[in-house]
Amino acid sequence: MQRVYEPENLLEGQLLQNMLASEGIEAHLSGGDLLGAAGELPIFGVLGLLVDNDQAQYARELIAAYNAAQPLAGDGPESFPAVLLC
Repeated sequence: MQRVYEPENLLEGQLLQNMLASEGIEAHLSGGDLLGAAGELPIFGVLGLLVDNDQAQYARELIAAYNAAQPLAGDGPESFPAVLLC
């Protein structure tokens, strides 16, 4: 297995793990159990997404495309004038 990405937090890790699963890539999120000891403090380098060696390159490409994605036109708050932004 190869570590293909280091998520910023548990939520991002789980989101990417599910995105990879939807593309047929089984990913393991390592370090999630260790976060409870730190509470809500930011800890770097603990979380990691691991995939099989033969799927590592494809997983990296999918994650790069996810990180480079831009919002669709009309998805911004300015397109919803009746919504109060706090």
